[in-house]
Amino acid sequence: MTVGRLVLVLARTAAALLAAGSLWLTLWRGLDEPAVALAFGVLVAVGELSRWSDSDERESTPLGAAGALSYALLGQNAGHPTHHGVQQVVTVVLAACLAGCVPHVARGRGPTADHLTRRLLTVGFATVCFQPLYAQGRLRDWSGPAYALLLVALLVLTTLCDAVLAAALAHSRTRWPFGPLLRDELRARVGIGSAVCATGAVMSLAVAVVGLWALPVFSLPLLLTQLSYRRYAAVRTTYRQTIASLARATEIAGYTPAGHARRVAALSCAVGRELGLAEPELTVLEYAALMHDIGQLSLIDPVPAGATAALPTEEQRRIALLGGAVVRQTGVNAEVAVVVERQSDPYREQPVSARIVRAVNAYEEMAREETGPGGALRALERLRLGCARDYQPEVVESLARVLHQRGGAMSVAPVV
Repeated sequence: MTVGRLVLVLARTAAALLAAGSLWLTLWRGLDEPAVALAFGVLVAVGELSRWSDSDERESTPLGAAGALSYALLGQNAGHPTHHGVQQVVTVVLAACLAGCVPHVARGRGPTADHLTRRLLTVGFATVCFQPLYAQGRLRDWSGPAYALLLVALLVLTTLCDAVLAAALAHSRTRWPFGPLLRDELRARVGIGSAVCATGAVMSLAVAVVGLWALPVFSLPLLLTQLSYRRYAAVRTTYRQTIASLARATEIAGYTPAGHARRVAALSCAVGRELGLAEPELTVLEYAALMHDIGQLSLIDPVPAGATAALPTEEQRRIALLGGAVVRQTGVNAEVAVVVERQSDPYREQPVSARIVRAVNAYEEMAREETGPGGALRALERLRLGCARDYQPEVVESLARVLHQRGGAMSVAPVV
C-alpha cells in the first residue's frame, strides 16, 4: 500500500470511529438542549444542500462549515451556559451533513466521502480544543475581546488543520505533490476561508448574547456570498468552455488532428502539477496548451498532421507569434499569449509553462508518428535527444513520470 493510500485509509477510519463513537455516546446519554441542536443542525444541512459542485473550489459549503464551527465553539445560549459535549457536536454535524448530502449523492456530484471525512475531523478538532475547557470552567475568566480573540485563534488553527487534511486527501487521491497542494489550500483559505472563520466566530458570540435568533441574521451574508461564488464558478466554467471551443478551430479547419489540443492540455496540466505549479499557473498553462496551435490558421497550406515541431525554427516562430497575436485579441490573460508566443524559443529563454507545452506538444506529435509496440517510449527518447536546446530535461523527465503513472510509457535512464 502506498503512503497516499495509507493516509486516505487512516483519515477515513478516524472519521468513521469518531462518528460511531459520538453517535453511540449521544444515544446513550441523550440529547442536551434539543432546540439548540436542531437549529444548528438545520443551518448545517441548508449549507450542505446549497453546496456547489465545482471541484476547483476549496470550500464548497461555506455556510455549512461556518455553522458547524460555530456550534463547536458555542459556550452560551442567550446568557445561559450550554452543556453539549464533543460527542453531541459531532453527531449533530454528521446527521446534518448526511441529510444535506442526499441530493448530491443522488445526482452523483462531488466527492462525498472525502467531504464528510474532512468535515467530521475538522469539527472534531475544534470541539476537542474548546468544549472540554469550557465544561471544566477554565474559560470563565475569559470575556469581551479576550474571549473573541480566543475563538478566532481556535478557528484559525482549525482552518490550518483542515488545509493540511485537504491537501493530504487530495495527494492520496491524485498522487500530486503534497507541497504545492498544501500551498494552494492555504492560499484559498485567505478568501472564502476568512469569511468562514469570521462568520463562525460572530455566530457563536451572537448566539451567546441574543440566542438562536442570531443564526439566520448572521448567516444571511455568507449565504449571499456563497450564491455569488456559484455564479462566479458558472462564469468561469463558461469561459473555459469558450476557450476550448476556440481551440477546436484548428481541428475543424483540418490543421490539427481531432482532440490534439485537449490531449496536450490534459497532459500539460498533469506535468505542471507534477512539477509543483500553483493553481493560477496551471490555469495559464491549460489555456495556453489549448490554444498553442491557433497560429496555424494563418497558413495557406496546412502542415501535415499539424506537426509544427518538424518545421524550421523561423517558421515555428512566425506561427507562434501569430498565435500569440490571436490570443491577445480574445481578451485572455496576457500570460497565456506570452506562453504561446515563446513556443519556438530555446527552452532556457522560455517561461516554465512554455517549456511544458512545447515538450508535451512535441511528444504528442512524435507519439502519433511512432507506430507499433514501444512507440510512446521511442517518442520519449526522441524528446530526450533534443534536451540540449529544445526541451528542458526536468520537464521531459516529469513527462516520463506522468506517462509511467498513466501506463503510457516506461521511464528509462534519466537525462544527464
